[in-house]
Amino acid sequence: MQVTIEVPEDIAHQFAGDLSGLSRAATEALAVEGVRSGKLSGGQARRMLGFQTRMQVDAFLKERGVYFPITAQNVENDADLSRAFREQWPSSQTLGRTELVNWW
Repeated sequence: MQVTIEVPEDIAHQFAGDLSGLSRAATEALAVEGVRSGKLSGGQARRMLGFQTRMQVDAFLKERGVYFPITAQNVENDADLSRAFREQWPSSQTLGRTELVNWW
């Protein structure tokens, strides 16, 4: 969908150095506010912004002071995923303290 908005030229220059970047600036602002308000998910923001990975969206939002809420369920899901990973690839067990210090 294409959306058109009218913005006075002097104000448009404040958002983007050149007018061709105004569309991107508006898309980014809409994505940021959408995530901040809870109206957009991270996946929806990723699609809007044309990012390939969730990490790109996370970094983009973090730069703008927007963080996804972390719930107990998120932590449990991450722990379950970590356990499943360790069971599937036992050679990837976490390093001990001494090994980690020597590795680093």
